[in-house]
Amino acid sequence: MKQHRRKWFLFIVTALFLMLSACSNNQDENKANNDNETEKSEEMDGMDHGDMNHSGSEEVPEGLKEASSPKYEVGSKAIIKADHMKGMKDAEATITGAYDTVVYTVTYTPTTGGEKVEDHKWVIHEELKDYGDQPYKPGEKVVLNADHMKGMKGATATIDSAEKMTVYMVDYTPTTGGEEVKNHKWVTESELSPVE
Repeated sequence: MKQHRRKWFLFIVTALFLMLSACSNNQDENKANNDNETEKSEEMDGMDHGDMNHSGSEEVPEGLKEASSPKYEVGSKAIIKADHMKGMKDAEATITGAYDTVVYTVTYTPTTGGEKVEDHKWVIHEELKDYGDQPYKPGEKVVLNADHMKGMKGATATIDSAEKMTVYMVDYTPTTGGEEVKNHKWVTESELSPVE
């Protein structure tokens, strides 16, 4: 009889041990999943643009005209006030290009799927498919030729705003550390300030 009780006792202890270790594994998995979710939401909150192409080519769209008298000359330095990407705000930039064009904010759904991107800054007139001489107006539909972000090129977009101004291409080192970002397109004049 004692041996029978001992077997039952061992069986119950083993079963409890297995149940507790399974719960522990689930908690670890849940914690890992929660950590991933936190990272994702922090990226979205900061509008990190994780899919944004950080460094780009120094090539510019065909037909884009260099600015005749930009506030920030090519080769000069400026402080970036925009926060399109993590580490961009307050970084010192070197101006690598200055162009006069029409600058748009657009809303589009990536061709790769996923959530709609609203009020994306910036796309220029020469980055729109089959662009003409006249600027587009808010509410008009266009096809994007720009590939600043994953799923952008070829996407149909709605123009949110349009303004004629000087845009800049810049090199900068993120304030958060990491490699230098080269030929970032685009920063507007109002998103730059003089180096003190």
